[in-house]
Order: sequence, then C-alpha cells, then structure tokens
Amino acid sequence: MAKVEILLPAMGEGIIEATLTKWLVNVGDKVEEDQSIVEVATDKVDSEIPAPQDGIIEKLLFNENDIPKVGDTIAIISTNGSDSDQKEVSEEKKVETDVPVFEKAPSTEEVSNNTLEEQGEQIISKTPEGKFLSPLVRSIAEKENVSLSELERINGSGNTGRITKNDILNYINTRSNTGIDRTAKMQVQEKTSDKQISKPQISKEQIYSGGDYEIIEMDRMRKLIAEHMVHSKQVSPHVTSFIEADVTNMVNWKNKNKDRILEKENVKLTFTPIFIEATVKALKDFPMINVSVDGDKIIRKKNINVGIAAALPSGNLIVPVIKNADRLNLMGIAASLNDLSARARENKLKPDEIQGGTFTITNFGTFGNTTGTPIINQPQVAILGVGAIVKKPAVIETPSGDAIAIRHMMILSLAYDHRVVDGALGGMFLKRISDYLEDFDFKRNS
Repeated sequence: MAKVEILLPAMGEGIIEATLTKWLVNVGDKVEEDQSIVEVATDKVDSEIPAPQDGIIEKLLFNENDIPKVGDTIAIISTNGSDSDQKEVSEEKKVETDVPVFEKAPSTEEVSNNTLEEQGEQIISKTPEGKFLSPLVRSIAEKENVSLSELERINGSGNTGRITKNDILNYINTRSNTGIDRTAKMQVQEKTSDKQISKPQISKEQIYSGGDYEIIEMDRMRKLIAEHMVHSKQVSPHVTSFIEADVTNMVNWKNKNKDRILEKENVKLTFTPIFIEATVKALKDFPMINVSVDGDKIIRKKNINVGIAAALPSGNLIVPVIKNADRLNLMGIAASLNDLSARARENKLKPDEIQGGTFTITNFGTFGNTTGTPIINQPQVAILGVGAIVKKPAVIETPSGDAIAIRHMMILSLAYDHRVVDGALGGMFLKRISDYLEDFDFKRNS
C-alpha cells in the first residue's frame, strides 16, 4: 500500500493559509479521484479540495476550524499502488500522528508593552489570550512596531476572531492618520474620563431599543463585505459624478439581435456586456483611471481586468473578474460574463477568478433602480454604476429642428478616488463611456 499526502494548495495571490470549515470524509472512508474531501475558506472565497486519486482516508491531520498554511499536509490517503509509484515525501514534510500545536505564549505582563521586534526571538503564533497570528500578520506587525498588547485589542474579522491582513492594515492606517499610538491614546482616555475626547459611541441600550427585535448573526462573507466597505471609505475620499445617456440605438440593436445571437453563438446577451465593452474602450482612452495607489506612488495597470458586482442567492455580494477584457470582442465578454455569473451563484468560482480586478462595474438597473453612489472596490480608484434603462420624453435634434421623442434613457454614476482622480479626469472618463453607448452602431453584426 502506498501513502499519498494531500496538501493545502495555493489558492490565489497573497493567500498563505485557509480555514478548514468542514471535513466531508472520515478516517476509513473510500474516496475516488476528484471527490471533494474538505471545505476550506479564505479571506476571499470558499472552496473545496478534491482527492488526488482513489484510495482510503488514513489520517486527517487537522480539525475543523484549524488554519493550516499553504503547502501543509492536511490528510493522508492509502492507495493500491506501490511506494515507488508515488512521489517520495521529503523528511522535512513528513507529518506527525498528532495535530500540531502552537508553542506556549508568554504571559500578558511579560509582553504587554513590548513590540514583536523587541522580543528578540521567534515570534509566537498566538497572542497571550489566544488570538491566532498568521505569518503575514506577524510580519506586518513586526515591521510596523505593533505591540502584542495592541494586537490583543484588534477585533479580528476572520474565523473565530482571527486577525486578517486587512484588520491589521486598517488598524495601522487609523493609527497613522491620527498620529497617535492607539495604546497611548487609550491610556490617556482612561486617565481623563471626566474629559473624554473619544468619539461618541452608540450604546447597546440604543441599539436594542424600539420594542421586539430579532438578532441575526452576520455570516463570514457579510463580515468580510462590511470590513471591505468600511476600509474603502476610510482610505479613499469618494467623489461621485453622474451623467444621463440616450441608449436608444443600443437597446434597439440588442432587442433585434438577441435571438439571432443566442441561436448562432449560443450566448444569452444582456446589456451588461455592452456596458463592459464601452467601459473598456474608455479605460484605454483614459489609462490613469486603470490604476492603484501605493502611498505616494500611482501604479498604472497594463491589463484591463473588469470586475462585475453580482448578488448571490444568500443576499451577499461577490465580484468575479473578466481578465484582459480589452482582448475580447462583445461575444467573448458576454460568454465570460455568463460563465462567471452562473458559477458565482453556485459558489463554484476559483479564488483567482475574484482577484486582480483593475476596475469594477455594478448594475443598479438589475433591481429597477435608476442610479446610486457605489463604493470603490479597493485597491482600485473608480467604480461605475449603471442604472435602469427607462423610456422618457427627450429633446432630439432633427434636420428640421428640435423635437420631443420617446427615448431609452439611463443614468451612469462614477465614484472615484479624489486622491488621484480629479473632477476633470473623472468627468471626461464618464462622458466618454456615455458617448460610446450613445453612438452605438445599430448596424453592427456582433
């Protein structure tokens, strides 16, 4: 009998660990190749890990809610092959029979005022009170001189209160913006209770007032969305511009050709791919919208990767990304969008398919809303909102003069980061998208 190690695979750029949320097998179970054996969750997406080949589960090396790192062995399968048929396991990756435990943390008194760097030894894997610290979080804390006592007070948004990368970056950003070390600030507040300078807080009595109520615990995805939205508002000074576009030609072309395209291309055409196509053209015209910010540096992206905000059946939100959208024609964009949207609803997206976006579009019109003010999807610097298309009387120019006609109109909104996108650039970019939609060629084939 040969033994095959099942490793926690790489799950996308920047992901170094994952939470094992649910084992789908038990020791002794027979499994087939590609059968899902465990559900895992990262800060970005949920996924499943399949068995690499047929066999019997011999060992499960982590418990549910444990957080192994990428490359760790999480289970062992016994197969019918010989050891010589399997890849030899190196000594440093051989597994123990017991679940690994973290080294004992020093007491609170020993580390309460020390930074991680000042300890002069290997950084522990948990805070004194038991909060798990991933290697990435420990590295950031050491670099930014964040003490263990500060880490203890950070409310982690990860599984069981785990501190995520965004948690510690948000904390550091808040501390940097105020110019006051959080620990010192809290000490000052404690000593000057009669001269309280902290922001007014909403009491629990206020929250729970108002008669009968129901308490609904946020699920993991909703917590991440909330964290991401608050972070975006804290980082980017938002400005939103609006424009109304006459999309009559686009609507008439789509209605005339949708059946032909479905029959010929096997692609269900909606308006969203047309919005994406126009946006991509405008991004090529105004590349300084396709950027990110790193401190005082502007990172201009060469690829145009468009994220599309999609509502899930659970009520949560996910943003699958069409990579290199500028290299696709309209039918290619439509096919990619339909595939990503379908798999998003079934929770079958791969981690890489919701990462790497350089610009995002959100469609308010799907729910009949005419407009909205979207929140930027960090680390991008702009997001386009498209409202519902409605028939309205509008003034049009004709050879015999102005006239009033019934036209298909819609409102586009662009929220942008005023650190790097001024009103002129944001306004011209939004106007260019509107122009592409209004000038849509009614005679085009696809």
